[in-house]
Amino acid sequence: MSSSRQVRRQVFGTLVAAATVLGVTAAAGAAGASPQSRHPLQGSTPRWLHQAHNLGRTPSAQRVSFGVLLHMRDQAGAVSQLQAISDPASASYGHWLSNATFDARYGPARSDVTAVQGWLRSQGFTVGKTLPSGMLVQASGSAAQVQQTFATTLNSYRYLGKTVRANASQLSLPTGTATAVSGAIAGVIGIDQGSTLKQPAGSEPGPPPGARFGVQPCSSYFGQKVATDKPVAYGAHQPYAVCGYVPQQYQSAYGESKLLNSGVTGKGVTVAITDAYAAPTIYQDAQKYNQVHNQPQFTPGQFSQIVPKKNGFDLVKECGAQGWYGEETLDVEAVHAMAPGAKIVYVGASDCSSGLDNAWASAIDNHVADVITNSWTDGTDDINLLGSAYVDFYQQFSKEAALTGITVNFSSGDSGDHTSGGTNPSAKTVEFPADLPYVTGVGGTSVQIGSRGQWLGEEGWQTDYSVLTNGAWSPAPPGTYSSGGGGGTSQLFAQPKYQAGKVPASISQFYGGAPMRAVPDIAMAGDPNTGFEVGETQVFPDGTYWDQYRIGGTSLSSPLLAGVVAVADQYSHHPLGFINPLYYRLLGGGGVHDLVAPTSPLSEVRSEFVNSVDNSQGLLFRLQTMDVQSSTLHDTPGYDDETGVGSPAGPAFFTQLARP
Repeated sequence: MSSSRQVRRQVFGTLVAAATVLGVTAAAGAAGASPQSRHPLQGSTPRWLHQAHNLGRTPSAQRVSFGVLLHMRDQAGAVSQLQAISDPASASYGHWLSNATFDARYGPARSDVTAVQGWLRSQGFTVGKTLPSGMLVQASGSAAQVQQTFATTLNSYRYLGKTVRANASQLSLPTGTATAVSGAIAGVIGIDQGSTLKQPAGSEPGPPPGARFGVQPCSSYFGQKVATDKPVAYGAHQPYAVCGYVPQQYQSAYGESKLLNSGVTGKGVTVAITDAYAAPTIYQDAQKYNQVHNQPQFTPGQFSQIVPKKNGFDLVKECGAQGWYGEETLDVEAVHAMAPGAKIVYVGASDCSSGLDNAWASAIDNHVADVITNSWTDGTDDINLLGSAYVDFYQQFSKEAALTGITVNFSSGDSGDHTSGGTNPSAKTVEFPADLPYVTGVGGTSVQIGSRGQWLGEEGWQTDYSVLTNGAWSPAPPGTYSSGGGGGTSQLFAQPKYQAGKVPASISQFYGGAPMRAVPDIAMAGDPNTGFEVGETQVFPDGTYWDQYRIGGTSLSSPLLAGVVAVADQYSHHPLGFINPLYYRLLGGGGVHDLVAPTSPLSEVRSEFVNSVDNSQGLLFRLQTMDVQSSTLHDTPGYDDETGVGSPAGPAFFTQLARP
């Protein structure tokens, strides 16, 4: 790690510890300011511009939507109260706040919200939805209005293979706003798109039209079919990969079957799924999937959607809407597989940028669910790329979720520690928002499920591949690093109380200095070579129809866990809410599988269509080696930064969560 990154980590760690997490405040001292002076929104200059190609000015008349973030009140008090009500040893444990109480204690003053709304209108902007807490005021106007009001230039840039809009310089407020709104405004979200184009966390996101994964030869359960017609690896013929586990296998392996049969199905609990866009056939697809796999059908009112009005979607090409359809399919079918009695609310955003930010925050602020799963990521926790207002935004709303008893899951990502299997140590990082202290970062595993649905074993998911070339595996096994569940040490957030004494110093102090937040917190199945079989309507060369395919990644891990938490909520007779402190109490008590690395290499043979659609061009075979040691993430006894505290260990997981 470079010295500059080390300094940055220490500085921002101090800010977090002081509960003034990366705040964006307008410069003080309006009195005596000259008419030409302005009040800067510190940290609003995109730091990635030097990596992008400037395509020129944004047309003056182009519509720009953005959000104005207002400061929470008494953030130190909010943190103190949260520590008390989320501590299982506290007398006030589980006394989650109502949203009205949160608004009254910690939301911005109504006078500040009104002042910000009035100021925006005075600048010619159209004021849209204001969230009930008042922490976010949405607005829109022309590019020319944005440029004049915030004293910047808007340009289009080519960045990370996408065309995005951003401000070319720091945003600032006119002098006259100083006493009225400057102190209330924490930042502006959505003008800079470059750091906020999110992507599904799955290593194999929803496929383009007509793609298929999990093709024959493949196994119905782990080890069913052995590839005796393929070269040996590690001294033996290896089994063909699983075609994709189905609901009954995950229900059985993670100890839910008896609970489901007794009526503990997540009934009375609502799970929200946030993604971008909305698959037009999602309800029919999920119902057919339930029928094919003998799962309970959605009853009237059990599945609902909150999506933009018709033609309300944006950045369709830049965000890859088709991929998000597959993500939505995975999330809905995975949650229902683990919690067939829970209500599901799908919250579909207008785009994968500020639209998804707003949809996520709105789901929290309106308390649409008891559990919210988010299978997407920004790919980095680098403040220089994210921007401080953006991090503030996620800090405030995740804190509200925790205080009001909402469990929030985020996938930890599918790039391991970002070092490409240890070949680029300077790139080591975790992914945001999974490293937020008030959400659950969900890692991925490779799980072996037997012929009777029994749990045979589980390891952290990190994969190397060798390809069958001229009758041999090449490169020699384990091959080349491909992907794995995200984990490591945050450079943004100080170690939360629930991790103190649980996370080894070698992880929490990886970069030196004060202990920092570690990710993930817990893990579930994610390896796409076992994965989950889903059903979706797609456009194939021979027509448009429903078909099944295998998909994985931590995009699977998060909704699987959300379903498990819904069942645990019903079993416990109350919302478990901010659940992280409970997870860490399970260490060493049998409620979680304390996952460790395999003692000898574990591998499978994966079959793929060369053209990804059918066998007309033949098959490609890869040898997957699981939980490879080329990654810096390893399963160890106790907490580790590959699988967190481990994975749910059957009935004991539910009983121990219910008795904190």
